[in-house]
Amino acid sequence: MTETSTRALRLDALVDEVRKCRVCEAFLPLGARPLIHVSAKSRILIASQAPGTKAHLSGKSFFDPSGDRLRSWLQMLPEQFYDTRQIAILPMGLCYPGRLPQGGDRPPRPECAPLWRDKILSLMPDIQLTLLVGSYSQHHVLGRGSVTDRVKNFRDYLPRYFPLPHPSWRTGIWEKRNPWFQEDVIPELRRRTHDILKNSEVSASDEQLLHSRNAQNPT
Repeated sequence: MTETSTRALRLDALVDEVRKCRVCEAFLPLGARPLIHVSAKSRILIASQAPGTKAHLSGKSFFDPSGDRLRSWLQMLPEQFYDTRQIAILPMGLCYPGRLPQGGDRPPRPECAPLWRDKILSLMPDIQLTLLVGSYSQHHVLGRGSVTDRVKNFRDYLPRYFPLPHPSWRTGIWEKRNPWFQEDVIPELRRRTHDILKNSEVSASDEQLLHSRNAQNPT
């Protein structure tokens, strides 16, 4: 068995363990339902906040208007967005955290990322770009700071990270106030993500061709 195959099996086993996690269930109004979409072959990681109610009920991250907005930023169809061989989705909190009294979702549970995140990412070495979506993922990875400043100066974090605002309905208002986002950030976001996925398709084709040749000409 190859190292890649072994790593994939270890990740599958870890994902099964994650989905059974009930560490903070007592604090979750809808109960625990960890959402994670990853594979050992993923090339782009979406580090988001935490699932919303629609994601919790469907079992599918970004299965709501915020997902539609994020996919429009990426110029990506749902079938590609949810293909874990290309895109991984790993929120900072894996379960829906509930609502704040004044409105809006509660922050991701603090137990989640320290418990699982590094273990999962250690088995995903092919990630070439991480989209830091919203303040919680940016604060966790980059430290405290302004989301607007980081998004505007996104080139400072490349090629490893690409900071983005959270794609909620409020971001539509924010976009109107910051036209540079559509003019400068979005074209580069699409270029970089599409180039990575295009190259991964070429690599996969080359690998398939190599396996075919080896099968036809065994040593």
